[in-house]
Amino acid sequence: MKRDTDIVLINPGDRKQVYQDLGKDYSAIEPPFWIAVIAAYLRNSGFRVSIIDSNAENITPEETAERVKQINPLLSAVIVYGSQPSASTQNMTITGKICKALKGNTSSKVAIGGLHPSALPKQTLNEENVDFVIEGEGPYTLTSLIEVLRTGKTDYSAVPGLWRLENGSIKNNPRAPLIKYLDKVLPVAAWDLLPMRVYKAHNWHCFDDINNRIPYGAVYTSLGCPYSCVFCCINAPFGKPGIRYRSPELVVKEIEVLVEKNGIKNIKIVDELFVLNEKHYMTIVDMLIRRGYDLNIWAYARVDTVKTENLEKMKKAGINWLALGIESANPDVRDGASKRMRTRDIKNVVQTIQNAEIRVIGNFIFGLPDDTLETMQENLDMAIDLNCEFVNFYCAMAYPGSKLYNIAIKEVWELPKEWHGFSQHSYEMLPLPTKYINAKEVLKFRDDAFHKYFENPNYLTMIEKKFGKHVKEHIQEMTKTRLKRKLLGN
Repeated sequence: MKRDTDIVLINPGDRKQVYQDLGKDYSAIEPPFWIAVIAAYLRNSGFRVSIIDSNAENITPEETAERVKQINPLLSAVIVYGSQPSASTQNMTITGKICKALKGNTSSKVAIGGLHPSALPKQTLNEENVDFVIEGEGPYTLTSLIEVLRTGKTDYSAVPGLWRLENGSIKNNPRAPLIKYLDKVLPVAAWDLLPMRVYKAHNWHCFDDINNRIPYGAVYTSLGCPYSCVFCCINAPFGKPGIRYRSPELVVKEIEVLVEKNGIKNIKIVDELFVLNEKHYMTIVDMLIRRGYDLNIWAYARVDTVKTENLEKMKKAGINWLALGIESANPDVRDGASKRMRTRDIKNVVQTIQNAEIRVIGNFIFGLPDDTLETMQENLDMAIDLNCEFVNFYCAMAYPGSKLYNIAIKEVWELPKEWHGFSQHSYEMLPLPTKYINAKEVLKFRDDAFHKYFENPNYLTMIEKKFGKHVKEHIQEMTKTRLKRKLLGN
């Protein structure tokens, strides 16, 4: 049988299942940068590559399989990554359905890779209807695997990071080495293979221009994180904490393609921690200022990595939002999660950022191991006092690949029965208990806190003053949606 394509890369997703009704107008539809950059690498290596973004196009597993059948590739690779760590596990339910449809309706081999499969490769191979599981970053594994498939042979012993069944037995090869020189392996992404006009920025990202959330771009400037917070699984594909950088020149070239070829203004810097290596991020900032683009960028920072003297330039480059991992107001709870900073420092940094006219999205976690109802109330009180332009309120979850997951397995804590139950917004969501309170109390507190924050008159007054009455009304409309929770019986 003649093959027109070597590989099709598939981005899975089910927005309704993961976000409920918040997925309609408020959440983002993010371009799968990791898939697009792998596609570019494979294409530069001489392979014929296609992408199907099932999430962005909102198509069913059966429709996805039908498209694959038309493309007729040697290999279908479902890459379960997402634009934040939790996005991988929460998409495993729909991923399993896509893999089943591919195996039932196409003749291609089926592989699954990404963060969750790297965290639980053996379990993934046992649970999912696939030929291969990829452990690790993916580019080197896919290159080697396609080369074997092209020969028609079935000896996969030299394919790094590959898990498969052979004669009923599980076989796996050692991981591929980490990519050393990112610029050589992670070129400008294959944006031409993606449905670029479908992607949409978060509502808060565009509070300054709420009606223009499309188009939307996302870029990595680095891989990994040097920290190892107990609740985070970001380093699962890499096997250890650490950070590696793309060159500022390549990053700015990438942004140039997004702006000049795709008309993009709204950009997310996907790095787990962009504001860390001053020489790296400020070189990018300086280069963007010289370009003179009209950008609306958001990126992640830590309270202890923000430098006041850089904020003016960052704003001038188009960085309008910084996401801060504040996590908890209580020092004992926060330090137990390996986040050592003082509440006074947090408030000073937030105000300093806001004084530079950069917006702050604060990330808070309820239900860390040492939390009580009182410490969670401290957390909410601090969030209300800080009055960030937006917040994310999370429950502590034992994501596969995190230290919390290992603790949960060891302690036999109850975990979600289905993978999409790891989504913060799903009906089946099941957070961890703490040492002092149960999962139901944690979830109820979090959901009530969301409404207390966004319905707070001081917050709404600030939003109207900064962004206008229409944005305040947008938030008021958002808070009319109350998430349904199986655990809470609503």
